[in-house]
Amino acid sequence: MTSIVRLSCIATVALVLGAAASLCARAQTESHPDAAHGDQMHGGTLYGQVLVEQLEYRWKDGHDVTAWDAQAWYGGDYEKLRLKTEGNLRSPQRVNDAEAQLLYSRLVGYYWDLQAGVRHDFRPKPSRSYAVIGLQGLAPGYFEVDASTFVSQDGDLSARLKADYDLLITQRLILQPKMEINVAARDVPELHTAAGLNDIELGLRLRYEFAREFAPYVGVNWKRNLGETAQLVRRSGDDPDEVAGLVGVRFWF
Repeated sequence: MTSIVRLSCIATVALVLGAAASLCARAQTESHPDAAHGDQMHGGTLYGQVLVEQLEYRWKDGHDVTAWDAQAWYGGDYEKLRLKTEGNLRSPQRVNDAEAQLLYSRLVGYYWDLQAGVRHDFRPKPSRSYAVIGLQGLAPGYFEVDASTFVSQDGDLSARLKADYDLLITQRLILQPKMEINVAARDVPELHTAAGLNDIELGLRLRYEFAREFAPYVGVNWKRNLGETAQLVRRSGDDPDEVAGLVGVRFWF
């Protein structure tokens, strides 16, 4: 099983690097207007964006946390390279969780991208690498959905579902409920993870867009570890049930 996972990781890395080479070649073509004209007619213009969805400070019973959730992408209408990162820094100055994903993203339907690539967890220790396949897009009702499946270097299978929704109170004042669910196929005790539904996280953030690119916000976040995972977290000295107030900023460029 381990050898299969390693081959999967190699294949996804090759896929991402191949996509990068394709985008670079297209960028060179676009430097010549005559050659680029045909590509632009088919949505070949390249552009990019960096979105910091969450950069926030959370406080609860002396266990303060600085958390982030961001992604950047570069490409055309149909193909993109995506870099995603999220994690948190617990007081005093200790990185508790930190991960990064490098993904090749391909448009497969209206508002939906199929994604494949690699993920590396820098924290918690021991660090791990994963092959990733996922789907990201806009569900009916204008729910933003990001669903991913991961296979670690040791053959551990897990999945994550994120969903959020922007409720416009005014054109600039926006209430955003957000949900995240994590599941695992088998126990990974060293990561305090058990088979089954590991945790559920719900957040509510109220932001004000001074400009479309810059919006501070306040809110509340609740996370609950479930089942045997909750027991593992409790044995490690952490609380499996956390509620935190928060303040942060969302921005993009």
